[in-house]
Amino acid sequence: MSKRFDGKVAIVTGASRGIGFAIAERLVADGARVCITARKADALAEAVEALGGPENAIFSAGAADDEAHQDQAVAATLDAFGRVDFLVNNTGINPTYGRMIDVDLGAAEKTFRVNVISSIAWAQKVYHGWMGEHGGAIVNVASVAGLKPAPGIGVYGASKSGVIHVTEELAVELGPTIRVNAVAPAVVKTKFAAALYEGKEDEVSAAYPLKRLGVPEDVGSVVAFLLSDDAAWVTGQTLTVDGGLLLTGGV
Repeated sequence: MSKRFDGKVAIVTGASRGIGFAIAERLVADGARVCITARKADALAEAVEALGGPENAIFSAGAADDEAHQDQAVAATLDAFGRVDFLVNNTGINPTYGRMIDVDLGAAEKTFRVNVISSIAWAQKVYHGWMGEHGGAIVNVASVAGLKPAPGIGVYGASKSGVIHVTEELAVELGPTIRVNAVAPAVVKTKFAAALYEGKEDEVSAAYPLKRLGVPEDVGSVVAFLLSDDAAWVTGQTLTVDGGLLLTGGV
């Protein structure tokens, strides 16, 4: 049976585990081939095997905000698969916790460089490498913390608000041949978010109308929808994936 992404190729950043891996896994299940990126080659190699090996996936190891790594990943994808139809900017960092007024400015700068600037940079690379001539779709992974104040993770939230605005700007600039959307998850059960729920999952979940936290697959399926032709008239949107949390006024 044909699958909706047969013949399509994606780059997914930050995809050795967690949400990024779940996104890559869903795209492969729907017929795509993927290049996954992250810092650690060993973890990426294991992820490639879990995705079915080199027939389905390759990896490129490096820092998301390193331009040489971005160039190498795009070149490797084109060399292996001949095209780049989709980009998923999933990489994100949150090295600080506490009041924004007290934040270390170096850490804040790094957060914006990785979360915001690199999302622009990756879009530039795939645009000039393939999509500008052939079209495609981009999804950026933002956060509910980018939609309203989130005490303790304010710098992270501000960076994700920036990602949402980048999404809107690129959607205007790149239409009609390239669609650009975002997802804004609440707490998803990953190593990255563990500090927000470990040891208190029942308490945290109680604030959600659906009474559970997210799992990576919840985000992967929504990203796949936004990349697919089922979302062919959707661009510049941020789809909240939060179990209803924002309806309660929480973050």
